[in-house]
Amino acid sequence: MIGRLIGPLLDKLLFGLTLLLALQVPQLADHYQQFLSGWFESTQWQVEGYEATAKEFGYADAAAMIEQHQQNSEPSVRADAEQKLATLALYDELKAGITLFREGNLLSQSIYMFAPSRYNYLEKTIDNFKPGIPLTTNGLLFGAIIGLMLNLIITQPFLFFIRRRKVKHSKSSSEKTLV
Repeated sequence: MIGRLIGPLLDKLLFGLTLLLALQVPQLADHYQQFLSGWFESTQWQVEGYEATAKEFGYADAAAMIEQHQQNSEPSVRADAEQKLATLALYDELKAGITLFREGNLLSQSIYMFAPSRYNYLEKTIDNFKPGIPLTTNGLLFGAIIGLMLNLIITQPFLFFIRRRKVKHSKSSSEKTLV
């Protein structure tokens, strides 16, 4: 009797919890996009500086200048070239992320955010994250659908186990009555 009361209550509590957690994803995506945008702007400023320096000294572009610097006999110039090359790679990565957040859907944004290779970006975003409820239709729908899916994924194995146990128990009870 008590199990019949507690089970549905726990199910509702679990659904409420998963819904609240899932509703945070759209908010987190907005914060993440702001973090990426700031970092992108800063990196873009550096890359534009590289491009201006390259043009000033007669190189076709920053990549050509960096390639030339990598061949330099001075170790500090080669090290600087490697740093600039890493900045160009970061710029391309951030540019792809910014494009995804401007044009992609919430699911692709979530996959991008939660990728293990970008965990440090997510960690920095979470440091300044304030939970809330999204005010967009897409955010609310995403939260409701993901919350429901998580609830089903978590509760279905338990429900399957309980139903299986009841069927097994009722079979053994009916066999005892027949004897």
